Amino acid sequence: MHINILTLYPEMFPGFLGYSLAGKALEKGIYALNVVNMRDFATDVHKTVDDSPFGGGAGMILKAEIVDKALLSLKETGSIYYLSPRGSLFNQSLAKSWSEQKTLTFICGRFEGIDQRVLDKWQVQEVSIADCVLSGGEPALLTMLDATVRLLPGVMGNTDSLEEESFSHGLLEYPQYTQPQVWQDRTVPDVLVSGHHAKIKAWRQAQAENLTMERRPDLYQAYLAKKLN
Repeated sequence: MHINILTLYPEMFPGFLGYSLAGKALEKGIYALNVVNMRDFATDVHKTVDDSPFGGGAGMILKAEIVDKALLSLKETGSIYYLSPRGSLFNQSLAKSWSEQKTLTFICGRFEGIDQRVLDKWQVQEVSIADCVLSGGEPALLTMLDATVRLLPGVMGNTDSLEEESFSHGLLEYPQYTQPQVWQDRTVPDVLVSGHHAKIKAWRQAQAENLTMERRPDLYQAYLAKKLN
C-alpha cells in the first residue's frame, strides 16, 4: 500500500506510526509513506503558501496553485482526501475500505482551509476525525492511518481479534478479563470460566449490545435497523 501525504509539517510523520505494529509493518514494506512538503512548491523567496480570503474574514487560505503543484508531482494519487472538520466522519468501515486500496493521497490542511477550486479540480473527498477543530490535519490523519494500517494483511498477528473488536459488527466490544480470576475481591463473570462456548458467545453478544445501547445509541439503532433488513 502506498500512501501520499501532503503537508506543511513533514517532520510530523511517521510520528507514532513508526512504533509497535504499524512501525514493524512500515519497516517490512507492507505499506509506504511518501511525505510531500507543500512549501517546496512555493516560488517566492518567502515560500508563501497562503493568502487572505476573498470576501474578507479571519485567517488565511492555502493557495490552489500550491496544492495543485504538489498533487501533480505525484506518480499516482489514487483517491484523494482532505482532512477537514466539514468532512464526512471517519469510521471503521472507511478504514476497511482504505486498507483495500493500492494508493491513497491525503492533504493535511492548515490555516482556515484550502482554496475550493483545487478541491473541485481533483475531486477531493473531505473526511473528519470528529466534530471538533484541530490545528491541522496531521494529528487526525495519523489516527486514521493507524486504524487503517492495522487492517492490512500481515500486520496483526492474530486476525481473529479484528473480527471481535469494537465496530467490526456494528457494536462496541464486550468487556474483557484475564488472570487472576479474583482481583481485589472482584471476580471474573462465572460464564467466562464455565468452558461452555455457546454460553460465552451469547454472554459476549448480550454485553456488546447492552454497552452499545447505553453508550452509543446511534450505533445501536443502526445495528437494529441492519438486523431487521
